[in-house]
Amino acid sequence: MPPTRPDRPGEQAPAEAVAPLMRGISVLRRLTDADGSLSLSELERATGLARSTVDRVTLTLARTGYVRLDGRTVTLAPRLMELGNSYLSSVRVPGLLGDLADALADELDESVSLAMPDGEDIRFVHQATRRRAMSLSFRIGDLLPAERTAPGAVFATRWGPGEWHAWRERSAADPDGTGFPSLPRRRRPSDEPFEDRVDAARADGWALDDQLIEPGLLALAVPVRNPAGGIACVLSVVSHTSRHSAQGLRDGLLPRLRDAAAAMESRLRDAPPGGTGPTPGALASWTAASKQELGREFVESLARGLTVITAFGDTGDALTLSAVARATGLSRASARRALITLEHLGYVAADRREHRLTPRVLALGYPPLSRITLARIAEPHLAALAGRIHESTSLAVLVDDSVQYVARAATHRIMNVNITVGTRFPAYATSLGRVLLAGLPAAGLGSLLDHAELRPLAPHTLTRRAELEAELERVRADGYALVDEELEAGLRSIAVPVRDRSGEAVAAVNVAMHSSSRTIDECLEHVLPRLRLTAGNIEAELHTAARFARVATV
Repeated sequence: MPPTRPDRPGEQAPAEAVAPLMRGISVLRRLTDADGSLSLSELERATGLARSTVDRVTLTLARTGYVRLDGRTVTLAPRLMELGNSYLSSVRVPGLLGDLADALADELDESVSLAMPDGEDIRFVHQATRRRAMSLSFRIGDLLPAERTAPGAVFATRWGPGEWHAWRERSAADPDGTGFPSLPRRRRPSDEPFEDRVDAARADGWALDDQLIEPGLLALAVPVRNPAGGIACVLSVVSHTSRHSAQGLRDGLLPRLRDAAAAMESRLRDAPPGGTGPTPGALASWTAASKQELGREFVESLARGLTVITAFGDTGDALTLSAVARATGLSRASARRALITLEHLGYVAADRREHRLTPRVLALGYPPLSRITLARIAEPHLAALAGRIHESTSLAVLVDDSVQYVARAATHRIMNVNITVGTRFPAYATSLGRVLLAGLPAAGLGSLLDHAELRPLAPHTLTRRAELEAELERVRADGYALVDEELEAGLRSIAVPVRDRSGEAVAAVNVAMHSSSRTIDECLEHVLPRLRLTAGNIEAELHTAARFARVATV
């Protein structure tokens, strides 16, 4: 018997659906709903799958880089965000309009969101939040019921009888919103029917959420229309009753919200066509190697199916079956079965010969991973490096004229480098600091050194500005810094930069050791290549995570 759709147990899957792909997606959904981490036993209970199936699925997802296995615990990995990135890139809304939403948030000093419809509900595709004691906790990819949001009322102005019927069925089956993990557990207010709010939004051209999500939360939303006149997305500003009343939010911010929406609509009209597709066959080139390496435990049909999602990316909104097959290197038959499965599960929408990703793709790990920090990205890579070379490793960022440690993996030795997360040291006397100083523009570096006190911290500390500048030039040229007993007698360290998507050095990773454990030549020959590989692995995950989400460095 064909497997059923996980969120609709009574609905049978098509005969050609790929069962392992459905199981793998079920595992990813359960991990997402659990905020990113579950034990293997918890996954077994949550999915209803046999333990042997859970083991094979998680092993396959680990090999693709989408989860990490730490003993019996399974955790979502940043690379999984490439699935959601494919959707966000294909619809182009965050890439084209995200900076305008950010500018509006700065202007208003309030949180600003962009939302897309997902069936009869909504998902956020961009968030520009303010850091406050009471701040917006919704994340990119979070699903919310239309009736409890301002964007939902705006989208519903375009609903037909089919959408209203589906919404009434869902509302009747789940009146408390238990199917929305990010939603506060509170009944939908009944003093103003959703249909009346939609009628008002249709007449006014805007919608107001007056504490529908939870007490104190206010939101004002307006549509952003595409060149054809449809709703491309909904722009909303979110505040709190401690800052605005509902009427004050509308009267004070609606004109600026409409101006921002008009600027977004102009951006959409002037945008060039979408980019070209990926290199044919490149996306699936690793699957055969993985099968050889992992043998029978590797579920190739699961890996192929997820690869189909990444085929969309920058290709534009829609792809034909032939285009998907070319992009992934899969046969037309394999690509077709994957698309049938993804369409059945709601991750792909088909219109004649063309296929599009839906916002539901964001449900595959994006909400918890969209709030990941650089430290969390780096931690497993630092631990792996420390385990290989048996020395302490750290990640640090530049804060004023100091380096601040934000992640660390220590080794267990009688004589160890004793540094904790949060520690700061003068940048000029550390390998981490010199890598980051070398990445500064000339004006910024000059200003920093003008105010820095270059005092001796150990017998070999460079304290002359000319000598330090010459050393920084060498670091810039060689791509690494080695500091030998300049911060403390007996301490030797070597560091390389971690660069963001623009190429800027936003952090540095180092290996620190006692000077007696390795010679300088041994550091360069054995440690530096592994350190560079670790930095590259951190960068790869940072670039994926930061494509459409902010990754905090401290």
